[in-house]
Amino acid sequence: MEDKKPKDIQQPSSVQPGASASSPPSPPPSTEPAEFASKHVRSNIAPIFFIIQSEQLILQRTDQKAFTLMSLLGVFMVFFIVHFPKVIAADNFNYLSGLMVFLYFITATLGLINLMMVIVPRIRNDLGHEDLPEVNATFFGGITQFGNVLDYAKYLADTTDDNENTFKMFAAQLYALGHINSYKNLHMRRAIIFFGVAILSELIIIMLMTWGLTFSALFR
Repeated sequence: MEDKKPKDIQQPSSVQPGASASSPPSPPPSTEPAEFASKHVRSNIAPIFFIIQSEQLILQRTDQKAFTLMSLLGVFMVFFIVHFPKVIAADNFNYLSGLMVFLYFITATLGLINLMMVIVPRIRNDLGHEDLPEVNATFFGGITQFGNVLDYAKYLADTTDDNENTFKMFAAQLYALGHINSYKNLHMRRAIIFFGVAILSELIIIMLMTWGLTFSALFR
């Protein structure tokens, strides 16, 4: 009889669950802190982005305040113009009332002019220095100087390849925003002062008319 020997059975190699033979080795864990894990955060341009965003928010809020104050001033001016004939025709109209009317129209006009100076768009160009890029490619005033999109894309790529030029370009934009915000806030402060004086003078006119009518009714 022929002896039957058992065939050798190859034992399967032990494979850890979840592991794949074709998967690449995992990179070693980074020891860098999380706040410095991005190259954009490590760049010296990153702080400028935060400052530019803050300056743009200030600019938007100043414009919103100007629009709101202009609406209030318009409402009070309409109210005063409607009742102006009654003020002039009143029997108790005196020199103080005339002075307050004169002061009201002057301050309301100056307040309106200053509010318009806040709202009117402004463009500032600070790239005249020889060390700065010729055109600010981050601002619409500089973007529109290019004839087509390909020229703009080429100039933007060449400029951003140099970190120093990129930093100077964004610094120039930030410098311009700072001066524009300073200009707007100056006229905004003046407009608030003129608005307050106009409302105060209008209130004095109303008080003088009320007191005059009250005294005339009591001492007839």
